[in-house]
Amino acid sequence: MNSQAMRTLQESLMKLPGVGNKTAARLAYHIIEMDAQDVENLAAAIRNVKTNTHACPICFTTIDNDRTICEICESDKRNGKIICLVKDSKDLDAIERAGTFYGKYHVTGGLISPIAGISQEDIHLRELIQRIGENEVEEVIIAFEPTVEGDATALFIARLLKPIGVKITKLARGLAVGADFSGTDSVTISKAIENRIPV
Repeated sequence: MNSQAMRTLQESLMKLPGVGNKTAARLAYHIIEMDAQDVENLAAAIRNVKTNTHACPICFTTIDNDRTICEICESDKRNGKIICLVKDSKDLDAIERAGTFYGKYHVTGGLISPIAGISQEDIHLRELIQRIGENEVEEVIIAFEPTVEGDATALFIARLLKPIGVKITKLARGLAVGADFSGTDSVTISKAIENRIPV
């Protein structure tokens, strides 16, 4: 690339997950060929999602600033006695698309990873324990991706929650090792929830 502006755009795009040098270059060239209004709309959408969203104070999923809590936490049609523990809002959305879970969620915001500097203090566990007590939660489903960090975080949380007496389950191993929910089809996710196993 002879343009510094294009190089800067490519470097910015490479900060996105799964976007390497070639993909970033392809996206950069696509953006430069887009209609000026479409580029403005894209830039505005990126700014808007960053400045006009916040975390639900109950489950920590991402919601718009004009909402106090998310629709799922607000709904009296969802079973508040079952909480599904997910890493992020992306995983929550994937489970919701499967259309078979009718409980509520708790988003940890990450997995315990000393390398990434994420400890148990960073993943909303105090709030989870408080929710379990206040809402007389009967079951916590741990729905983390099957990775080293996911398994280690699940084990830590299971040990933390067992003295409380709540039932703890995790998704069945229908998910491939290392898979994330966004790349997994709804049928597989549904079966993994349906056939969840005790921890």
